[in-house]
Amino acid sequence: MDTSNPAAFVNGGLLGMHVGRKVRAVIQVIRSDVGSVLGKSTDDRQIVVKGSPPAPLTTYVEVIGVAENDNSIRAEIWTNFGDTFGIAFYSF
Repeated sequence: MDTSNPAAFVNGGLLGMHVGRKVRAVIQVIRSDVGSVLGKSTDDRQIVVKGSPPAPLTTYVEVIGVAENDNSIRAEIWTNFGDTFGIAFYSF
């Protein structure tokens, strides 16, 4: 495990403070297109996640990648969290 560059846990409100850095977020998938996913962060803000999501894609997904701006992430790692998730316990 590479611990030299850990990913900061973010929600939609914190994403802009980490532009250009590695981040980690859980989103609720709203729509999936070729090469991107539109999702809702744990604080109800919309985030665009760019990259190739896993197939099949579940309702809740954790992504690790680089924050491109205050509402998008270029994903490196996608992890399906299933179709139900205790988002209230994950919010910060």
